[in-house]
Amino acid sequence: MLRLLAGVIISSMTAFAATASEPGGFDFDNVAEKARQLAGKSWQAPPEIPDFLKEIDYSRYQEIRFRDDRNLWRDSDSRFQVMLTPAGKYFTHPVTLNEIRDGEVEPIRFARDLFTYPSEEFAKRIPADLGFAGFRLTYPLRGPDINNQFLAFAGASYFRGVGRDDGFGLSARGVAIDTGQPRGEEFPSFIEFWLENPDAGDEQVVVYALLDGPSLAGAYQFTIKPGDVLDVEVRARLFFRERVGLPGYAPLTSMFYYGENTLRPMGEWRPQTHDSDGLLVTDGDSGEWLWRPLINPESLRISYLRANNPRGFGLIQRDRDFRDFQDLEARYELRPSAWVEPEGDWGKGSVVLVEIPTRSEVNDNIVAFWSPEESPQKGASVDLDYRLRFGPASLSGHPSGYAANTFIGDGNRIGGGDQEGAYRVLVDFEGGPLDQTDPGADVVSQVSADEHTEVLEHFVEYSEPARQWRLSMLVRPSGDQTMSLRAFLSQDGEPLTETWTYELPPGIDIRGN
Repeated sequence: MLRLLAGVIISSMTAFAATASEPGGFDFDNVAEKARQLAGKSWQAPPEIPDFLKEIDYSRYQEIRFRDDRNLWRDSDSRFQVMLTPAGKYFTHPVTLNEIRDGEVEPIRFARDLFTYPSEEFAKRIPADLGFAGFRLTYPLRGPDINNQFLAFAGASYFRGVGRDDGFGLSARGVAIDTGQPRGEEFPSFIEFWLENPDAGDEQVVVYALLDGPSLAGAYQFTIKPGDVLDVEVRARLFFRERVGLPGYAPLTSMFYYGENTLRPMGEWRPQTHDSDGLLVTDGDSGEWLWRPLINPESLRISYLRANNPRGFGLIQRDRDFRDFQDLEARYELRPSAWVEPEGDWGKGSVVLVEIPTRSEVNDNIVAFWSPEESPQKGASVDLDYRLRFGPASLSGHPSGYAANTFIGDGNRIGGGDQEGAYRVLVDFEGGPLDQTDPGADVVSQVSADEHTEVLEHFVEYSEPARQWRLSMLVRPSGDQTMSLRAFLSQDGEPLTETWTYELPPGIDIRGN
């Protein structure tokens, strides 16, 4: 549910007064009251860790390790445990951690001996009150005696999750503020957490978080259930100190360096390198499913995909075969997809896709979030409810045929065509009703383009080797304009697939010209 209210939410104050006076009554409203009070004051930057911890290299930071025998809840009957994350390198602001046990809040205190360090000399320099960067939750996903890490909170408002068979990849965030805007992006941070101690038979755990940043403060409740798919129910209440130009709700952050629809960088032997290969969106007005393959642009690109009262959106990793990447270390085929399902009526707005140029795979350069048509004003409050899931590409429940591959090349060479300045674009569709469609059926390609793109030809044929339906298009952009296309397959006037949409800006010339 998304509600925008002018001024302060009075009901939250009343709820706080009631719960605060009752023993064992700590809940979301307590955190919301803290956020409301924070928002009424000027923002104060969080304290920073010592310089020597910020300046260490990544490999040395990795040598600071939490001791396995000190896991929180290790001696309880719960199947959940908590590993604490050391401050250092990218994690420059300590956070406050608390445990809720039998309804009572107890601080989780820092101690140097919770960690092992690269050397004794290094350990001596660690302040006795340093604090933690965050935490990681574990659960026996792959066997009763294995504590598998499945969710990690660390750094600003970032958190990463995985399903049972995934490796860590893309991240979610509490909120995105002015991403890609000229004024510069703001990165609010989770500054305090409360972890509710689960009982022995519990299959879910609850975490509360307090967020703070220059433009807003916020309260969050995460109800977390691990499994084949990691399921996180998110409840948030945001209090705006200032008006924000581009607010981003339920943001996802990922990496796309190159893929099957882009050029391979000089010297790269791997076929592809990415955590996600596309953005999937379905809105509440039309019910249309829209797929947008990602690119690594030459300059910053921001796309607004209209999605009024969205039913879902996510960054998806559809390439799930080792042969797609051939990387034994990174194992990109194991990277999870993430899917957001809003609850209630989010109103008018757009799913915003931000694609940032990158020259390596170490940078997260893809951001996707929903943004309302009207930005909240100073003093406004927003209630936000949604379900967030991490897992395989199928986690969205997509019912239609989908684009499994997108290939693009020169439209003026053998196998591409004989049109100068054109591109040959191929899209392989499979799944949904296509799996029951006879290879000899009259499947029709529906292709459209914007005013700057000329569609010279398009047709569809069944690919017997791959058991897919291949859409082939010959298209030519005009001058230095972006090539923009939409396409889907149909039979007897009824759609068989999602709508594939693609944009190729003029700075990326796959023809090699």
